[in-house]
Amino acid sequence: MAKPLDGIRVLDLSHVIAGPLASFYLAQLGAEVIKVEPPLAGEVLRSMKNGADTDTPTGFAALNAGKQSLALDIRTRQGADLLRALAASADVFIENFRPGVVARHGLDYASIKAIKPDIVYCSISGFGQQGDWSQRGAYDHVVQAMTGMMMMSGEGDDAPPLKVGFPVIDVAVGMLGALSIVSALHRRLREGVGQYIDASMVQASLMLMYTNTCAYLNDGTPTRRVGNRGYTGSPAADTYRCADGWLAVAANTPEQFRKLTAAIGAESLCGDARALDLEAFNLPNGFVVPNDREYVVGQLREAFSTRSAAQLEELLSQAGVPAAKVRKLEEFLDEADATGCVNLPDHRFHQDGRELRTHGLGFAFAQDGGPTPAGAPAVGEGGHAVLARAGMDEQAIAELERAGILRTKTRAAAPSLS
Repeated sequence: MAKPLDGIRVLDLSHVIAGPLASFYLAQLGAEVIKVEPPLAGEVLRSMKNGADTDTPTGFAALNAGKQSLALDIRTRQGADLLRALAASADVFIENFRPGVVARHGLDYASIKAIKPDIVYCSISGFGQQGDWSQRGAYDHVVQAMTGMMMMSGEGDDAPPLKVGFPVIDVAVGMLGALSIVSALHRRLREGVGQYIDASMVQASLMLMYTNTCAYLNDGTPTRRVGNRGYTGSPAADTYRCADGWLAVAANTPEQFRKLTAAIGAESLCGDARALDLEAFNLPNGFVVPNDREYVVGQLREAFSTRSAAQLEELLSQAGVPAAKVRKLEEFLDEADATGCVNLPDHRFHQDGRELRTHGLGFAFAQDGGPTPAGAPAVGEGGHAVLARAGMDEQAIAELERAGILRTKTRAAAPSLS
């Protein structure tokens, strides 16, 4: 069965997470993705092996399944010339070097557009292509610090900065990159023109904090560190310690609050003028507004402390109050496997004699089937076929390989030094 991006060819010069995740989406949606990487050892994420004797460790393979590897030294004249020749048949070009780097090798948007006028070209960077900070290096936690994300997490203004515990901005800019590329391809189909896309980690970070960003830009509303509390400010939209763990609950409306307090034996709060703004509480819509937040929270903490988080999760969920016992990621994944409580895609790739398992792309198509079955390529795997299809003869390929500009064979990893 055809996939949405069948027939689309992507040249991907990106590395680590953000760019490779963008092209991973494209590959799994049917595009032919040619991953361009250094010929000696491939891109840097291949080095995170955790002791495994492979150049396709899990972290790399999960982001690069379904791609081909063109191991080519673009820093050489011959390598850059070859990539420009390949660009003539490409639909998409992705890079995530610092601004100006690819231009030194004649691989910037203007150079590629001169070869392929309708190219969709996506540059992913830390701070964008313009501005005084554009040449700065960027990693996820550094951008979290710069954009204020570290001061959105945690409890209280005096608490130390707290980063999100995974590379959330890298992932977000990869997803936004894929979305922008697919949108540009749709426009090209309609109007016959290409597009230049400037995607940055800073922009992705602000989108992750979109409501807070807009609140400040338009109303001057400062950010607050709300810890594990919910967005509405209801005292019952928070995370409470129970007898067997922690429970996150979202009793935002008066109706939800009544159901929650009935479940934990704190019904008296619903008529307590010290606790709540009773006029607001008895309106037909709106959120719970506390008069004395600390008093309400203290009453709720006491009531939760003697009850089971697991039992309350079930009871409140059935009553229509969003609630979840706090779990580790591995606990949730094991539970989903064992019980089928959530219907998740189960995508499996063939990788080095084993299966690489993922839970898909974040959505499931009804019509287009599962993932591309191939796993991630070894360094240079697929490159010979790419060049042969482009019309390069065996002698030319062999000469480039002898010169160290190209690598088309899979070579055993060098033994590590103890």
